[in-house]
Amino acid sequence: MKPSSTALAPAAAAGSSRSKSRVSVGKLAMTLLMIAAGLLMILPFAWMISTSFKSPSEVFQYPVSWIPKAPSLQHHLKVWTGEDSFVRYYYNSLKIAVICTIGATFLAAFAAYGFARTQFKGRNQLFMLYLSMMMVPPQVLFVPKFILFDKIGIYNTHLALILPGLFSIFGVFLLRQFFMSIPNDITESAFIDGAGHFRIFFRLLVPLAKPAIATLAILDFSWMWNDYENALVFLLDRELYTVPLGMQNFILEFNVDYNGMMAATSASIVPMIVVFLLGQRYIIQGITGSAVKG
Repeated sequence: MKPSSTALAPAAAAGSSRSKSRVSVGKLAMTLLMIAAGLLMILPFAWMISTSFKSPSEVFQYPVSWIPKAPSLQHHLKVWTGEDSFVRYYYNSLKIAVICTIGATFLAAFAAYGFARTQFKGRNQLFMLYLSMMMVPPQVLFVPKFILFDKIGIYNTHLALILPGLFSIFGVFLLRQFFMSIPNDITESAFIDGAGHFRIFFRLLVPLAKPAIATLAILDFSWMWNDYENALVFLLDRELYTVPLGMQNFILEFNVDYNGMMAATSASIVPMIVVFLLGQRYIIQGITGSAVKG
């Protein structure tokens, strides 16, 4: 005799509850693992901020004292009001990073639109050739760029950092892939209605690509803000120094001013946090929209 449906119901319910409990335990374990990983990543930043308020004798104290015994603002004040004030370095870094971020994002979006939405002979081959430039180490280009910048008279100026920073191969690749994911029906309908490339780009694709553009802007700003090698090679005058070069002021002849360096580093991450907070809204909107679409 076959068991009745009423007899099978409790067993099915029990199996379903066990499955849900296993899923809940798995989610809880994953959440705890992610929290632990997040705390592990935050520890260096916590030590950095704590050290900026400590006295020099507390820096390498073991076990680590996370809360300074006598918190002091003198190291932060020295960063902003000392002989080598970081105000100038901050201004230089902001000028270079903001100009490069805006320019690189704008030009990358234009180039990506061309590679994704316009048809011309050799388009894919040209894109692959352009993309292959990512495999060239930037250190290889220091000498050619030095000779070029010296010949055209922009060596030891901010233009030596700004002009190369206006072009982002990765940005073109990122935005092209995003534009390729947008259905062609949208642009074809706009063409039928009489819209040109510029109108389609600014009115249709840019609003849809806000998550990708915001991601590129955040990454590009971080790259330019933290660029040390190019600034070291192409800038000589101290008044042109950026924040990464300004950190050298805390490396003294016989020791290192760790308290001042940590205070300057704590201040240097503020612009990146601000840029991320400004751009995360568009990233979250893009993730939410993709989830709803899927």
